[in-house]
Amino acid sequence: MAIEITVPTLGESVSDATVARWIKASGDNVAADEPIVELETDKVTLEVPSPVAGQLGDIVAAEGAVVEVGAILAHLEEGASAAPVKAPEKSQAKAQEKVSEKVSEQPSAPDLAAGTPAATTANDHLSPAVRRLVAEHNIDPARLTGTGVGGRLTKADVLNAVNKPRSAPAVSELPATPPRAPSRDVDAAREERVPMSKLRKIIASRLKSAQNNAAMLTTFNEVDMTALMQLRTDFKDAFEMAHEIRLGFMGVFVQAAIQALREFPAVNAEIDGADIIYKNYYNIGVAVGTPQGLVVPVIKDAGTMDLAATEQAIADFGARAREGKIAPDEMAGGSFTISNGGVYGSLMSTPILNPPQSAILGMHKIDKRPVVVDDQIVIRPMMYLALSYDHRIIDGREAVSFLKRVKDVVEDPRRLLLGV
Repeated sequence: MAIEITVPTLGESVSDATVARWIKASGDNVAADEPIVELETDKVTLEVPSPVAGQLGDIVAAEGAVVEVGAILAHLEEGASAAPVKAPEKSQAKAQEKVSEKVSEQPSAPDLAAGTPAATTANDHLSPAVRRLVAEHNIDPARLTGTGVGGRLTKADVLNAVNKPRSAPAVSELPATPPRAPSRDVDAAREERVPMSKLRKIIASRLKSAQNNAAMLTTFNEVDMTALMQLRTDFKDAFEMAHEIRLGFMGVFVQAAIQALREFPAVNAEIDGADIIYKNYYNIGVAVGTPQGLVVPVIKDAGTMDLAATEQAIADFGARAREGKIAPDEMAGGSFTISNGGVYGSLMSTPILNPPQSAILGMHKIDKRPVVVDDQIVIRPMMYLALSYDHRIIDGREAVSFLKRVKDVVEDPRRLLLGV
């Protein structure tokens, strides 16, 4: 029996994806739950598994194609007795040829802009969802930049055009860069030009958008890690035995941040038009570096967790993020983010906001430095902390006080137990 492999639900606010790589080819036998294709969204890369055991048939969506939720990716013949199918190269080439034919049939942009009958023909090649949005908002498709194959418009392109401020670039657009000077012939032969992935494009666009749209400022402090390091030394074995998870530093920083967020709610809020949304929950994003780029899985309702549950969530997210196993829903809904550049050796940095959040806490490497304690110069393990924040919603007093509160809790972890 033939089964359709379709694009699964991609998570909150994600309507389409790019076919990044076919793991299996037409004619390959696949087992149930075995990954067959890799999709890339603006938030994460995910694998689509086979629902049953069988043989992969025709591939409908070629690599590089932009597909919406529910679209057919390929056909699968269930069972080992599936009939032979076309070679993978021909199947993918056929799918790409179909896409190219549709693109080539579209009229030129001047015809659309001029409002000639060619505009009606162009609209015929839009997907039903895109055609409906274009009609509802009275938008000229020729004035939009498509991110689909061959420049076709996607639903996300139209929604971005509807929702963006007039002065802001579309999400699909990259920050403007000056033209690149030609390389010397001897250098050009040693260069490699690789298209940016969709995930990397979105990262670049959102980080630049954060700089352009927020009144971003960074305040710094330093924390003496002596007490926390001693706590870890004294109890790491007992903690691991009791909870089957290692005792790290990030869990304490997450809980310290939550305690500070309760006292300074503006740091956990966001701006929505002319309103401020104060969030009475604490969904903490923990930035994780992966070969594909930075991802920020979110610990939902971290304010209801104890230290052991927090450490378990952090360890689970870290392992799955590096394997590309984070689901889109697990990266949505964050209210505050913590980034630890110290694991890579960073001494100090100014982290960029993760929109629409209004603040992000940056941790850095622990470095032994001479400090003055009780009028004596002593050597202590010190860490610089950085809080980048949106000055439109968070005043300097709140930002500095928030960071000082995190410092106080980390330097005396007993405060977490007492809530003071």
